[in-house]
Amino acid sequence: MNKKILIVDDDPRNIFALKLTLKARGYQTESCTMAQEAISVLQNDNQFQAILMDMMMPEMDGYQAIKIIKDIPSLRNIPIIAVTAQAMPQDRQKCLDAGAQDYVTKPIDVDKLITSIEKLT
Repeated sequence: MNKKILIVDDDPRNIFALKLTLKARGYQTESCTMAQEAISVLQNDNQFQAILMDMMMPEMDGYQAIKIIKDIPSLRNIPIIAVTAQAMPQDRQKCLDAGAQDYVTKPIDVDKLITSIEKLT
């Protein structure tokens, strides 16, 4: 498979769980705990097949980060899956309006996440 996924989440426990889950399914992962760091990583390596973006982070939230990523021509085609504890219908739409291609809620349903990654990559 060899798909490379960037995980952006300010909670190391979430990163750990996602890395374990994705690695067990054959994905390569990298992670960042801050959105600005993720943008720098992406600018240096745009070979990611998808980005899992936590929407609620300090300093720069996922909404701002997605908009910045989508404004960078070399990055705009990388699918972004919003990951959030916000589960209201308007929250999903807000993520999509920001530029995410899909949306999963926490706690993450692994099957839904994998289906989303496979659909988008």
